Amino acid sequence: MEKAKTWPSWLYSLLSTSFFHPCKSHLDSSKNECNMYCLDCTNGAICSSCLVYHRDHRTIQIRRSSYHDVVRVSEIHKFLDLSGVQTYIINGARVVFLNERPQPRLGKGVTNTCEHCRRSLLDAFTFCSLGCKLAMSTSNSAKFYENTQSRSEDDSSKQSKCSYPDGLTLGCISTQRPAPAIMTYRMTKRRKGIPHRAPMGVC
Repeated sequence: MEKAKTWPSWLYSLLSTSFFHPCKSHLDSSKNECNMYCLDCTNGAICSSCLVYHRDHRTIQIRRSSYHDVVRVSEIHKFLDLSGVQTYIINGARVVFLNERPQPRLGKGVTNTCEHCRRSLLDAFTFCSLGCKLAMSTSNSAKFYENTQSRSEDDSSKQSKCSYPDGLTLGCISTQRPAPAIMTYRMTKRRKGIPHRAPMGVC
């Protein structure tokens, strides 16, 4: 059992962050989906337009599979020990899930399950996600996931901040000019004429 102090501080924030919402600082950008995360700033999800302020920082890209957040092993294994966490091949890349995915019913012949959420696993693994491994290494896993959920709800309304390498923190500022206001014109509807009945024939 690993001790909680061996985990990096950014992991707690990463697991409680909500992704794939529009970046409030780059609403006029065509690529404003918040699917990136800076391990050095830990100020919430950021979009690709925010990366200009994180050039010398450790950043990872979050992807989605079956409505769950995943990260590629090639990106995160340099910063985190993934031993015991089951990996999956998605779109040709090996990934790990960030948080637990409870499985309501186990199939027949299951011999190994996640030690935290009881999801079926291959025999070589112990956890199905990073969150499950972290939860089992803390003294109070229920409290951890309760805090994770509450922080995730607050994160969607929090505006991400960007930092320069020298430590200067500032809000993300879009370099694009705001779109000009569109003037609307009221169109005058033509009134239809009064319909007239055709004259009836004479017997």
